[in-house]
Amino acid sequence: PMTDADQSFMLELLKRIQADMADMKRDMTGIRVEIAAIGQQLGALTSAVYSGKSETDDMRRRIERIERRLELQDNPH
Repeated sequence: PMTDADQSFMLELLKRIQADMADMKRDMTGIRVEIAAIGQQLGALTSAVYSGKSETDDMRRRIERIERRLELQDNPH
């Protein structure tokens, strides 16, 4: 049989667990928001990298075309 002291202790323990769970739930919500923001930043960074690569590829092709027109060639080593 549980005494009043045992019941009070159990109730206090359950309240602490409930408070800890509420804190964890708030933390998880914050973590989800941060992960979503990181995902958006990663997407933007990926787009910027591919855009830069595309621009670099375009410049390389233009330089190669100019070199051909000017009949410039690198000497093989």
